[in-house]
Amino acid sequence: MGRIALLGMNHKSAPVEIREQLALACRGEVHPLQALPRLECVGELYVLSTCNRVEFLFTCEVIDPAVRELKAVLMNHLGHAGADDLDQFLYLYEDIDAVEHLFRVASSLDSMVVGEPQILGQIKAAYREATEYRTVGVILNRLLHKSFSVAKRVRSETRIGSLAVSISYAAVELARKIFGDLREKRILLIGAGEMAELAAEHLRAQGVRQMFVANRTLERAVELARRFKADSIPFSHILDTLKSVDIVITSTGSTQPILTHGDIKSRMRERRNRPLFFIDIAVPRDVESRVNEIDNVYLYDIDDLKGIVELNKEERQREAERAHHIIAEEALKFSRWLSTLDVVPTIVALRRKAEIIRQNELNKTLSHLPHFSEKDKQAIVLLTESIVKKLLHNPIIFLKKKSDRDSRQQVMDFAQQLFNLTDGAELNGSTLEVEEAAYQGDLEAFKFGKK
Repeated sequence: MGRIALLGMNHKSAPVEIREQLALACRGEVHPLQALPRLECVGELYVLSTCNRVEFLFTCEVIDPAVRELKAVLMNHLGHAGADDLDQFLYLYEDIDAVEHLFRVASSLDSMVVGEPQILGQIKAAYREATEYRTVGVILNRLLHKSFSVAKRVRSETRIGSLAVSISYAAVELARKIFGDLREKRILLIGAGEMAELAAEHLRAQGVRQMFVANRTLERAVELARRFKADSIPFSHILDTLKSVDIVITSTGSTQPILTHGDIKSRMRERRNRPLFFIDIAVPRDVESRVNEIDNVYLYDIDDLKGIVELNKEERQREAERAHHIIAEEALKFSRWLSTLDVVPTIVALRRKAEIIRQNELNKTLSHLPHFSEKDKQAIVLLTESIVKKLLHNPIIFLKKKSDRDSRQQVMDFAQQLFNLTDGAELNGSTLEVEEAAYQGDLEAFKFGKK
């Protein structure tokens, strides 16, 4: 039934400039999926394009020419001279390695922030696009649906998504533990560097709706606010904004505290002593340590968060090992299912031939029994159906058990000769029926994961 492969690049293999060019190209007016009808060597095609990766998942009979065609698509989309250097940034996974890679991506084990939840939603959105363009068939349909369930299993059976391993993530996790649901909380980010950017990303993932960004360089604050659908405020308005927010996450490069005990104490009167939480992830610190002495003000600095991160790194490593075991197990199951597709046409042909014989003999018999009632005729129909089903049961089980072994071709040849299926009449023209049987699970022997 052909090969599965995955061609792509991500934050580990390519610099951001190249990823940006590819991601923008894939979001252009002409979607890469539209190229499929012109690709002679590619069967099914799925494209995932995010800010950190661009990947082509595809089926083919021979991998090398299919890869050349897809590289040409990428180069055409880039449309510049530097496209000739694309090879150095690309990776290629084949067969079970491609399946395992997809499962790792869906489970967020291959993300820049391991355990982040956004990637699964992005995979599902890309799958919807592929179904709209009709570029996925029985194999990639099954594989992508399986990636969803594998990601869900990893989430439910491990704690990979609940352990902070970056200071920014730890800051957001701390805020979530304090407040529970963050969606209705108003949050002020002071600083617009990498740590603030990661914090903003995690806050959006938690469903935060109201977020403000302040930075000494206004253009940077405006850019960060635009990316995360927040509001930018002038740096000089920080103290006024403290009156209305619930959480302040600060990460500037200042050499002196930018928020003092006196600044905050005076604002607490205007807040009517509603609690205010500061999470200071700057070094040197942005918030004076004495702030913790003010009633209803709570300050956590980077040392408070580092302890959380270090403890979680060891725990996450153990959870990642469990997750990789789940992925390897599920990839093996999929590989076994894929191998069963080779024997599906033989089973479909066998059932079809048996049904033709049953119908012909039934019609002959009933034509000699005109005096039978409809009830009697229906009883005979059910009898013949039951006999055929029982007779075919053992041959089909035998074919099913041999489907993932090296001898399966020999077994199929033997079955086709034994039941006189080798003339091609029963096997020809059965592609659609085979795909429908494999995908919908109409053949009980080929339901996913069952032997």
